[in-house]
Amino acid sequence: MLRIIYAIGFALIANTSFALDLKSKDIEEGSRIPEIHQFNGFGCSGGNISPHLSWSDVPKGTKSFAITAFDPDAPTESGFWHWSMINIPRSQTSLDRGTSIGFESKNDYGYNGYGGPCPPKGDGMHRYQFTVWALPQENLEIPVGASNAVIGYFLNQLHLEKARITGTFVTE
Repeated sequence: MLRIIYAIGFALIANTSFALDLKSKDIEEGSRIPEIHQFNGFGCSGGNISPHLSWSDVPKGTKSFAITAFDPDAPTESGFWHWSMINIPRSQTSLDRGTSIGFESKNDYGYNGYGGPCPPKGDGMHRYQFTVWALPQENLEIPVGASNAVIGYFLNQLHLEKARITGTFVTE
């Protein structure tokens, strides 16, 4: 009986898969996002520099990555998309501060690329969800001019795994 328990235990350890993990030198889970990453416009005066992100424990079958940054607390009916970058090569497992690689769609500020936090004054604390998506294809085929909601739809349908860091911000 003991031999069976050991055999089951070793089999479980051997087959354990580690979940995709996302880390940042710039954003600490649940903490305020530094001013350097805040948007520069809409009444905000930050550096609008994207944060450092790195990921590990990539699932088998991953051929590319995507990164999104989303504010679910925005005073809209659909949140606010701050960043969507797709078709990041499988060989890339980190982005330095201010780096972009792959295709960046138009954010909700109206231009392609990263757009940092800038919640309305007096609107309280907002959460900013930075997510890395492991995808089973090299290129995510999206319609030309697709919205971030459409990109999010495809990411949710196709991803192998995802990992998230949530930072916060309040405009005073």
